[in-house]
Amino acid sequence: MEFQTTGNTANGYIAIPERGEGPGVLVLHAWWGLNDFFKDLCERLARAGFVAVAPDLYDGATASTIDEAKQLLSNLNSEEAKAKVTSAAEYLRDHPAVRGKGIGAIGFSMGAAWALLLSSLMPEDIAAVVVFYGSETADFSAARAAYLGHFAENDEWEPLEGIRQVEADMRAAGREVTFYTYPHTGHWFFESNRPENYDPEAAALAWQRTCDFLREHLSLAG
Repeated sequence: MEFQTTGNTANGYIAIPERGEGPGVLVLHAWWGLNDFFKDLCERLARAGFVAVAPDLYDGATASTIDEAKQLLSNLNSEEAKAKVTSAAEYLRDHPAVRGKGIGAIGFSMGAAWALLLSSLMPEDIAAVVVFYGSETADFSAARAAYLGHFAENDEWEPLEGIRQVEADMRAAGREVTFYTYPHTGHWFFESNRPENYDPEAAALAWQRTCDFLREHLSLAG
């Protein structure tokens, strides 16, 4: 799929349920780029009844190692990335297959930061945000979303102190927030293409909680 940003055309991936409609969910990839895992996640969301759109923040580039990912991230222009994220959200919001009250956003690590920022940039559109092992300070008083967070117990990339501060900021702003910490897990525990980090039991539980949360807040029954 293609969508327009300010003066440019950006790319991404879209998956639509078999019935042809459903609530919209934006998928924001980790620093690995829009790889097959995140495309498959869009398909999983579609099978669960959601219209899923994942913008490609790296314009086709992907990384398989931490060093490669660090390089891609260092080359990322934050203003261009913000334009891609907001334009993808607008594309999803206006897509004829999307139903429900507002759209959701799921972000992973780097993508989690963008999901949280997006909720403050587009408060009238973003109704639900799910973050996996990633956080970011934002103007949560401007947001209207409910928040669900999935975090690892042993995470060198996402310290518990920062997570607790973001949760406190959300609560102080009057937002609905539920953060879970998964015992004996590390960063990327949800990503099945990272076998050294993947935890099938924690991932399955996080997935069920995510689907239930999105159904509740995006008006999808069942």
